[in-house]
Amino acid sequence: INCCVWLLLWFGGGTLGQPLECRAGADVGRRCASIPLDKLLERVVQHAELIYRLSEESCALFEEMFIPLAVRTQHIRGGNTCTSPAFSVPGSKGEVQQISDKWLLHTVLILIQSWIEPLFTLQDTLDRYDNAPNVLLNKTKWVSSKLVSLEQGVTVLIRKMLDEGALTMESHQSWMIESSEPADMVESVTKDYAVLTCFKKDAHKVETFLKLLRCRQTQGLSCFPI
Repeated sequence: INCCVWLLLWFGGGTLGQPLECRAGADVGRRCASIPLDKLLERVVQHAELIYRLSEESCALFEEMFIPLAVRTQHIRGGNTCTSPAFSVPGSKGEVQQISDKWLLHTVLILIQSWIEPLFTLQDTLDRYDNAPNVLLNKTKWVSSKLVSLEQGVTVLIRKMLDEGALTMESHQSWMIESSEPADMVESVTKDYAVLTCFKKDAHKVETFLKLLRCRQTQGLSCFPI
């Protein structure tokens, strides 16, 4: 299905997905907490799927507009240059079975919170580009805002599933990129590309962990990450 149609159905109340209903405000916990656990988990997973899909598309658009093929190849050969929390996807059924629901939920929350500030910073940077297409700006802006909604949804999941308060990182601590000012435009573009590619990797981890958690609600420890 075309992504634009998917997003229109999402915002318009179509059948492919429903918003988390976890907006900022005094009653955010009450609104999100009123959703049954299975429906809340399903909406959180759908939210994570859309965020990952949009992160892929944003990265591809940025590459097409600003990154020469030679630079992309060099970036791939350079391996993992990301410095976000080192949470790897389990590689065997035994490893998966040793992971608790608590670990999955708190890991997801840490990953989400570690990216909120870098994505807002990225949005400010992209707004200053002379030739950034509106479709790229809109995609990154959507992801940036919906990541906050996803954080709120996962926070309520932790309260519902673990009967405990959520782990909160002070000031949405960033694990990613130092905040030093780039020396020139080339350095700025390279840095923004690193942010997009590293976020895409972590968005995939968030989606994978949440799908594993959803699977466990019906199939227990027999689930395995896709």
